[in-house]
Amino acid sequence: MIKSESIIFQVEKMDIGKNIRLERIIDRKSKRTIIIPMDHGLTMGSIQGLEKMAKMVDMVAEGGANAVLMHSGMVRVGHRKYGSDIGLIIHLSGATNLTPHPNRKVLVCSVERALKMGADAVSIHINIGADEEPEMLKDAQKVVEASREWGIPLIAMMYPRGQKIQDENDPEVVNIAVRAGAELGADIVKTNYTGDIDSFKYIVNSVSIPVIIAGGPKMDTIPELLQIAYDSIQAGGAGVAFGRNVFQAENPSKLVNALSKIIHKNYTPDEIQ
Repeated sequence: MIKSESIIFQVEKMDIGKNIRLERIIDRKSKRTIIIPMDHGLTMGSIQGLEKMAKMVDMVAEGGANAVLMHSGMVRVGHRKYGSDIGLIIHLSGATNLTPHPNRKVLVCSVERALKMGADAVSIHINIGADEEPEMLKDAQKVVEASREWGIPLIAMMYPRGQKIQDENDPEVVNIAVRAGAELGADIVKTNYTGDIDSFKYIVNSVSIPVIIAGGPKMDTIPELLQIAYDSIQAGGAGVAFGRNVFQAENPSKLVNALSKIIHKNYTPDEIQ
């Protein structure tokens, strides 16, 4: 009996740590989140909007973003000690555009190192359907075990990409990607929006963890971006992880503020001025 109670206590301790960290990246009231990924440099090199990481982090924090996401090497220069508080997610996997196998994401940081650097959560990238999917799933298993051991939330970026994937927004393949993330043990799944509320609602309701949508390539208009964010929330989504559409915007703070009204306060796009 004592041994059983001890195990329960250890599990509760890990859950406490994870729950505390989740509150740093998810709004307590709305239970939703706005994450601004800034991990593009490893893949694409220097990119417009991320030349001065600390300045951009400050801008999105002022707008009301819940967290930023970056690689470990950029935390020293990208995260700062001034301005509004904001959660830190350290991305653990990556690859450059120069590799002959761009869909293969490898681990470039450990959970332990991310914790030492002050991360509130960690993330990994898995391309479901890629030739290298088995290797990425093996890496995911290691990260899941480590994140459970240390009580740190894990965000799984689950994208349908590969020879069999004709449309990365197809509800059928997005459904497999999201379910795979949940089955692996992720705490949050980031994926593509399917393009319509009904299909995305089915996917979201089929898992018991928060599902957030990616922004993908920069969109043509801000109203289009706000509408997609709104529609995903109506479907039961838990927020957005928008990178280029935010940090390459004319006014990132203003755009994040608009997203915050939609995601945390249930505004409609038409109510945003």
